[in-house]
Amino acid sequence: MADDQRLWGYPEVAAHLGISVGATRSRKSRGSLPSPDDDSVPDRPRWKPSTFQNWRPVGWGFRSDLHSSPRQETTPTD
Repeated sequence: MADDQRLWGYPEVAAHLGISVGATRSRKSRGSLPSPDDDSVPDRPRWKPSTFQNWRPVGWGFRSDLHSSPRQETTPTD
C-alpha cells in the first residue's frame, strides 16, 4: 500500500466501534461495514483507520445517541 497508515483488523475495528470481535465479523458478513481496504489475505480483511473516520453504522444496535453532537437546550419564551 502506498499509504503509511497501519491497517486495522477485526480486533481494532471492534475496539473502535465498541463492539465484540464476533459482532464485527457478523457485521462484515452482512455487509454492514465499509469494504476492506486490503483483502489480499482470505478471512483477514484490513481497513485503514481513515476509512472509519466519517463512517457511521446504520441499523439495529447502533447507539446513535452516544455519537451525536450534544443537543442545545431551548428556553421557552413568554
